Amino acid sequence: MSEAKRILFAGYAPVHFLCFLPLYERLRQDRRVEVFLSGGFRRKSAGEVSYELEGFYDPFDVDRSKVVSVENARDMEFDVVVCAHLSDQLFPPTVRRSVQIFHGVSFKNLAVREKALRFDFLCLPGRHHAELYRKQGLVVEGGSTCLVTGFPKADALVAGDDTRDALLARYGFDPSLPTVLLAPTGEKKNALETMGKEIARAFAADRSLNLLIKPHDHPKKPTDWSVELAPLENERVRVARELDVVPLLKSADLLITDASSVAVEYTLLDRPIVFVDAPAMFRRIRRRSPAFDPTASERRIGTV
Repeated sequence: MSEAKRILFAGYAPVHFLCFLPLYERLRQDRRVEVFLSGGFRRKSAGEVSYELEGFYDPFDVDRSKVVSVENARDMEFDVVVCAHLSDQLFPPTVRRSVQIFHGVSFKNLAVREKALRFDFLCLPGRHHAELYRKQGLVVEGGSTCLVTGFPKADALVAGDDTRDALLARYGFDPSLPTVLLAPTGEKKNALETMGKEIARAFAADRSLNLLIKPHDHPKKPTDWSVELAPLENERVRVARELDVVPLLKSADLLITDASSVAVEYTLLDRPIVFVDAPAMFRRIRRRSPAFDPTASERRIGTV
């Protein structure tokens, strides 16, 4: 038998690994490959960036013997590196192919830019995303290979299992009541920063609905929302502790968001969406995303 191919996944936020997790579970059963995991929580101090591996993979069922630090990964050789983010800081020096699987699709379109072309293969979530790449002139002969592969993280949204009542019970909710999920993007001036407390107060006073609040897992402005919103939590309002937003989406009867990719994922459930308008946030995004369009058709999937 030939030597197993070495695959490295490297990420700096839990959502990055959650996007790779369905693939990881398949690949770890394949004796033709060895799958290594690296990265860690990204920390910035005095202009320096570091990655804290301690605890990063603890919430997941992974082979601990294949978890390596960023420093050790740089001394190893790999056949493939897989990322769900656009940074190349976690690339090992010796790797034959790089694969981008993305960590969501939203009308921010921050992933639709030339920076993505540093990867050999782009696994585009869908035809709409592929068309945006074409319109931006990013699909060129001799460039990255673009493949429309779907988005494995979202597959669980259409799985037949029903865990809604059990999940709501963990938060002390009455599962017979409609449940609303507030899940913002991670940009500054997002829905949670601008209206989160106002929304929480309204729901706390309304005994006919449940409200779950899922803060972004790596926001531009770090805030401990479990502390900030603690005075407003009651039997109808809770801050979600789940890393994976998919079970929360499956349990929600309505989604409130701003420009997060969860809105696109939630369309698979064909349930109502409310978008909180965020002009200040949009102005910030426009400076960084050439393909950003807050008036685009994506926002028509819900009520602004």
